[in-house]
Amino acid sequence: MKIGILTGGGDCPGLNAVIRAIVRKGIFHYQDEFVGYLEGWRGVMENMTRRLDLEAVKGILPQGGTILRTSRTNPSKREGGLDTCLKNLKQNGVEALIVLGGDDTQSVSKALFDRGFKLVAVPKTIDNDLSGTDLCFGFDTAVSIATEAIDRVHTTAEAHNRVIVVEVMGRDSGWIAIYSGVAGGADVILIPEKPFDIDEVAETLKRRHDRGRYFSIVVIAEGAKLATHTVSDERRKPDEFGHVRLGGIGTLLAAEIEKRTGFETRAVVLGHTQRGGSPTAFDRMLATRYGVAAIDLVHQEKFGCMVSLKGNDIRSVPISDAIARTRYVSQELIDVAASLNEYQPEGVLKS
Repeated sequence: MKIGILTGGGDCPGLNAVIRAIVRKGIFHYQDEFVGYLEGWRGVMENMTRRLDLEAVKGILPQGGTILRTSRTNPSKREGGLDTCLKNLKQNGVEALIVLGGDDTQSVSKALFDRGFKLVAVPKTIDNDLSGTDLCFGFDTAVSIATEAIDRVHTTAEAHNRVIVVEVMGRDSGWIAIYSGVAGGADVILIPEKPFDIDEVAETLKRRHDRGRYFSIVVIAEGAKLATHTVSDERRKPDEFGHVRLGGIGTLLAAEIEKRTGFETRAVVLGHTQRGGSPTAFDRMLATRYGVAAIDLVHQEKFGCMVSLKGNDIRSVPISDAIARTRYVSQELIDVAASLNEYQPEGVLKS
């Protein structure tokens, strides 16, 4: 069977481990042939391919990024884009496609599946906000990187009696922020699920100062929102899936904290360092399990499904269910974080 593979959306530690697992099991157990589409859906639209054989995947298990490269191209937004994808897939003799990506990438998968093409999806997002699975590969790596950064800024914050604001990724949900914030002993954790009040944050830091704690660590997700208004930048243009480029809320918050408290405050934006580098052992294992399950789904003809993790078991769910809603941080985890610190933002958790 000739099978196509693509990686779409943001890059993520563990993508290469998935590709490797698919190709190795497909060749060893099913005698499959593989074609890789370069740069996500752009590669399918523009017919940019490379052969994926055992030599192509040799040594890629510990590598970050993706050997297929990626993009945020959305064929649904291009005139005739989906038809072009179907034509190129047929031209290359591709009988089924395995798509590695988040909800945006998989929305295109669903559109092509609805048009009759055979697809299997693999969940991918370091934000860990994809519904239908308990955990996405790359998340553990991102949390490990963020936690190490928080550990490092603790010492310099204490040495200089500073407040340090650490901005981590998380557009609509605060999984990275809450995990790394708790693991790194942050004093305030701000996530998109709970809009925050800057004055309340400032008062919390003042109370720490009054108790003789002259430094503080604040962890904030890039998509965190002010309770009174949102921060916008009209110069930012949305991508083809309608998302504007985030970043900057940490710098804004640091300036406001210093203005309200008089404490020297610095911002550290981790940005793409959370995406880069070698995946953790946990992510390599999870990605490998997903890859093996994905090629099995193809040969079981369970098309239109996404592999997922439920508890410790690999299952499958319909792509339509997997992308139906955002997976938010649970109230239980929010309560855990809140119980360790004074700051408890008002507002209702999104459901």
